[in-house]
Amino acid sequence: MTDVISIIDTLWVLLAAILVFFMNLGFASVEAGFARAKNCVNILSKNFIVFAVSSLGFMLLGWGLMFGGDNPFVGTEHLFVLGGADLSFYDDTLTSTVPFWGKFFFQLVFCGTAATIVSGAVAERIKYLSFILFSFVLTLVIYPIVGHWIWGGGWLADLGFLDFAGDAAVHSVGGWAALAGALILGPRIGKYGKDGKPQAIPGHNMSLAVIGLFVLWLGWFGFNPGSTMSFQHPADVMHILVTTNTAAIAAVLTSTVTSWLVVGKPDLGMTVNGCLAGLVGITGSCAYVSIESSLVIGAIAGVLVVFAVGFFDRLHVDDPVGATAVHLCCGVFGTLCVGLFAQQGVTTLATRSGLFFGGGFGLLGVQAVGVLAVGAFVFVSSALVWLALKHTVGIRVSREEELAGLDIGEHGNLAYPDFAPALPAEDLATAPEPLPAPAAAAAVPLQQAVPVEHRPADGALTKLSIVTNQARFAQLQAALEALGVTGMTVTNVFGYGVQKGHEATFRGLPIEARLLPKLKVEVVVAGLPLDTVLEAVRKALYTGSIGDGKIFVYDVENVVKIRTGEQGRDALQDAE
Repeated sequence: MTDVISIIDTLWVLLAAILVFFMNLGFASVEAGFARAKNCVNILSKNFIVFAVSSLGFMLLGWGLMFGGDNPFVGTEHLFVLGGADLSFYDDTLTSTVPFWGKFFFQLVFCGTAATIVSGAVAERIKYLSFILFSFVLTLVIYPIVGHWIWGGGWLADLGFLDFAGDAAVHSVGGWAALAGALILGPRIGKYGKDGKPQAIPGHNMSLAVIGLFVLWLGWFGFNPGSTMSFQHPADVMHILVTTNTAAIAAVLTSTVTSWLVVGKPDLGMTVNGCLAGLVGITGSCAYVSIESSLVIGAIAGVLVVFAVGFFDRLHVDDPVGATAVHLCCGVFGTLCVGLFAQQGVTTLATRSGLFFGGGFGLLGVQAVGVLAVGAFVFVSSALVWLALKHTVGIRVSREEELAGLDIGEHGNLAYPDFAPALPAEDLATAPEPLPAPAAAAAVPLQQAVPVEHRPADGALTKLSIVTNQARFAQLQAALEALGVTGMTVTNVFGYGVQKGHEATFRGLPIEARLLPKLKVEVVVAGLPLDTVLEAVRKALYTGSIGDGKIFVYDVENVVKIRTGEQGRDALQDAE
């Protein structure tokens, strides 16, 4: 019978650990979707490397610091699990029915999750090497020490602190480390205007972000229920499964409604973060609260995250994916919810009640102490590591790299290669003749068309076609509006000038002709001195670097407004 229990428990932990590992794909997709296209390779690469680095750090020392004995502050015994170490010391750690390496891998994927949280908050401006080094220190030392306090028999566990699946041990650790990094790095270029107000920097692919959300939602069904590390009480596992899902769906609804009321529209990005907020908010208490309480916890978390995103924006904490709002704020909230909503007897694991169910302030007080201790330790230690990196290898890429994108500057390749790669010269010589042009289609009469007489416009009309860097659009738009230019057409284009674009590679092979993403802005100017307009455009776009762009100037014969039939300068002006 003992062997059967061991097999069942081991298979359950294996399945749960695989689901938690799969969350790496979810984090990578959400972060990439919320980032700009020019940083997509960098985000994806960080999510690859962070799991490898965290795995190495946890294997070399992290496990031992976390579970090596009952010292109140850090593990001190049998610290190293490699090199023929005596692993029997850990037979009764966490559970006695799962082999050592099964327990190790389950804790390893949790450690990797904490490190991944940091990636999104420091996105689009951090040096790749600095992120690798920070992640290694976080998972080698910082995360394991907090894990020891909570799950390894440390002083918080002795106080009666409860954190079933890691609101404090995982999400808050990642959130505090992310906050320290975002503060020390500073905001991205263009995130805040001269008046200090935050500017929107939309992500490039909400489809990818939503796919990532569903992967994370699925992974959470291993993250929370798997923390039982046993299937001997199936009712407990199923209860945790339902509290996890209930909090998520409640948060989806309340975050959507809240953003609708606050922003004026049901913002999809807020809904994505709302779902994650509900999942984070229930993580610490999922085994200790009723289904009804999980509904309330998720609902509150969905509201909290919307206001937290705006709160951090006002503090000038630039977090491209909202990791601090989701994992830090809702991690802290979820930790406190144990002290509020815990209900003795809802599962075999729930042995104490919180404030709302007759338990008094005792458990809530312990949870508050844990929040303060974890926050102080992780924020200070992480800030020291970030500062050490800043003054040695540096932590932020150059201004030029940031504007061009980290994909080129840090990796030399892009997520979205040119849609029309150049053909070798020998292929051009044998290229097929182009097909004959099709016959012109018969013109379709325009109903109620206004007759147009082709005549010279009243006053000179000049078209400017401006090709420049995408990052300078806000300055260009402001300069043209200040002159009274009434409209513009903006197109994302690809191209290159004399510099032939950036050098790039794919799988180690050079890409010879690399088209650069550019912005083409077309305006028609009338009644303004052309030299004044040209000088204003140059000042708005000038950086002194190759690639600032060009202005093409054309004479325009006439302009006709379709709605009214007005022509010339009149067609460029709105009726008062």
